[in-house]
Amino acid sequence: MDSVLRAAAIYLALMILFKVAGRRSLSDLTTFDLVLLMIIGEATQQALLGDDFSVINAVLVIGTLITIDVGFSLIKTRSYRFATLLEGSPTVLIENGRVLEGRMRESRLRLEDIMEIARESQGLERVQQIKFAILERNGKVSIIPAE
Repeated sequence: MDSVLRAAAIYLALMILFKVAGRRSLSDLTTFDLVLLMIIGEATQQALLGDDFSVINAVLVIGTLITIDVGFSLIKTRSYRFATLLEGSPTVLIENGRVLEGRMRESRLRLEDIMEIARESQGLERVQQIKFAILERNGKVSIIPAE
């Protein structure tokens, strides 16, 4: 029972910590982000398993994590509020060529980041060419060019 409680506590703690850390897609990871994730993985493994490295304990921990994940996904399909709480909602960063500075700061993105994405995905050169730049729930930025 101790392993189940530890797994649930670690799962919830990591969800909260990553929610506070903000959205970031895996394709945008820096070297620092990768190293940080590796350290978190090692610390999580130690916290989950404690002193019991048996196969049964490992299966119990993995089963608990999968059960929690499946349970949350079922709740998210039934509750828009819960889904928004866990995953957030899309955030408009640029609207009709106007940079929304407050939202950019909250998202910890710079205009240079958005313009790089705009050049790569749409071939746009100026912010005035962007109708909408939207930070999606998965951490990617969608660019909708102006007509």
